[in-house]
Amino acid sequence: LNVLKGSWMHLRCPEDEEQNTPSKKTKVEEDHKNGGHPTRDEEEGLGGEEEGDGEEEEGETFADMMKHGLTELDVGILKYVSDHEGFSGILKERYSDFVVHEINKQGKVVHLDDLSIPAEAEPKECDVLTDEQKKQLTELQLFTNKEDNVSIEVMDDTKEKRTLVHKAIKSQFPGLETKTEEKEGRKYIVAYHAAGKKALAAPRKHFWPKNRGSYCHFVLYKENKDTMDAINVLSKFLRTRPNMFSYMGTKDKRAITVQEIAVLKITAERLAHLNKCLMNLKLGNFSYKNHPLKLGELQGNHFTVVIRNISGSDEQVHQSMTSLKQTGFINYFGMQRFGTTAVPTQQVGRAILKNDWNQVVDLILKPRPGAEKGFLVRCREEWAKTQDPEAALKKLPNKRCVEGQLLRGLSMYGKKNIITAFGLIPRNNRLMYIHSYQSVVWNTMVSRRIEAFGLKAVEGDLVLEGTRALSAEEAEKHSIHDIVMPLPGFDVIYPSHHGEKTLCYRELLAADGLDIDNMRHKVKDYSLAGAYRRVLIRPTDVSWKVIQYDDPKISLVHSDFEILENKPAPVFNSEGKYRALRMEFSLPPSTYATMAIREVLKLDTSIKKQTQLNTTWFN
Repeated sequence: LNVLKGSWMHLRCPEDEEQNTPSKKTKVEEDHKNGGHPTRDEEEGLGGEEEGDGEEEEGETFADMMKHGLTELDVGILKYVSDHEGFSGILKERYSDFVVHEINKQGKVVHLDDLSIPAEAEPKECDVLTDEQKKQLTELQLFTNKEDNVSIEVMDDTKEKRTLVHKAIKSQFPGLETKTEEKEGRKYIVAYHAAGKKALAAPRKHFWPKNRGSYCHFVLYKENKDTMDAINVLSKFLRTRPNMFSYMGTKDKRAITVQEIAVLKITAERLAHLNKCLMNLKLGNFSYKNHPLKLGELQGNHFTVVIRNISGSDEQVHQSMTSLKQTGFINYFGMQRFGTTAVPTQQVGRAILKNDWNQVVDLILKPRPGAEKGFLVRCREEWAKTQDPEAALKKLPNKRCVEGQLLRGLSMYGKKNIITAFGLIPRNNRLMYIHSYQSVVWNTMVSRRIEAFGLKAVEGDLVLEGTRALSAEEAEKHSIHDIVMPLPGFDVIYPSHHGEKTLCYRELLAADGLDIDNMRHKVKDYSLAGAYRRVLIRPTDVSWKVIQYDDPKISLVHSDFEILENKPAPVFNSEGKYRALRMEFSLPPSTYATMAIREVLKLDTSIKKQTQLNTTWFN
């Protein structure tokens, strides 16, 4: 089905054929900000869903397999804030229906609108060198000139002039050293390569002007690819490590997204060259700076979303979008947080927190119904039959998935050292399991809070100012938009509502076999400090339009790249065969656009329900 499928193609540059031999993909590991929680859509891929595994399922349709997936009810997403009547529509029918632009730390919406190479100001000292001398020095630096040297006669022989020449050579041609020599009564500055023959292996690595910032910042435009996979592709073509790249947040896979990236000591020329080689991926807006980017530095994301084949009247659309603009939506953790298979990630997280490591292994490796590639099914069957990690591992052509990493750990350290074996899974993936459990607790408790007290601040609610519970008098001065709810942990306080409607986190955790007073784990990584999250979010920059069109295959959004290519904007008919709602809004970090869309449509956004809707629509 189009709702979940998508292709990513890249072509090899002919001139780079020799350099760009395929290399193993490596995942970049970064610690997450914002209370230690992954940013939106980072949870994708926990269930062995590696791209490029090269095997398609036969037999069961995708819709059949997704019958075993989660729905919103399974993860505590129960309530709405508005009372308008919902209507149907199809989300992400095409990946171009979901466009995300990062909002950088200066509050500017990031666009790809310039593919040119930045001009660099040369230092004043360079004026003392002629073009011919620069050419000779470049050849020397790159060892075209091998072990030779370059002599520059100082006609105006003063110490100040000689100093300028020394500085010019060293700043413009890193790796070269200089000395002053006198021959036949004349003064010369002699440049030579400090590294000699030892640097012949990789001479170009020495060339990075001192006046240039160490990091090349650029805008990454990508289609139908998640951020890490895009970085893996770039690192392979550039022959550098993925951890040389930094970014402020990961972006959706099934979408068109635009975000800032920084890379250490790769020139804008080399990056721009990749635009000839890669499809569905463009780089531009280059600049050099002295710092990398850090997760959590962005101010948010701006979304342009198209909901196709809507059934709602213009009046229904107006009511729903006005409510979204004025009141907002419940800040639930979206379905991306919980995986797509029959074993939800929060179940694994709960087992980790309970220190039940045999169950952790069982949940990750046991056979399960649902959307699984054939080799994963065979791997699980082998594990269930033999409990032999090496035998099960042989069933996997790709060992990078979570199952492969865990099996490799078990084969190395044995089944009596599960904690160590589990540690072979990248840290971010391990933490996603327990964050998933925290998220389902938060969703559930927020649904109970709204059921009990509605959309007003009440005594016992928490606010961020001083992180305290409100008195009855204070509650009168606050709105629901001020209220936060905690994710469980050892460093948070909980609401203190009184009477029959007390919200009891303690009972919910106790039912899962966890003690709310003991959220520290013997493995430090799995100790939960907790965090606070706003109950309601009001989007900013909200706008919308109902559009009509005849061709269901056309894009309904004019992308940055189409604008750069001078391609015409989509044309809509006044009376088209189909109707779509095009909406725009901005959200802060770590909030889910799908939850805003859910509030508008009053529809379950789970893959299971959306797949059923798509199946009905396409049939």
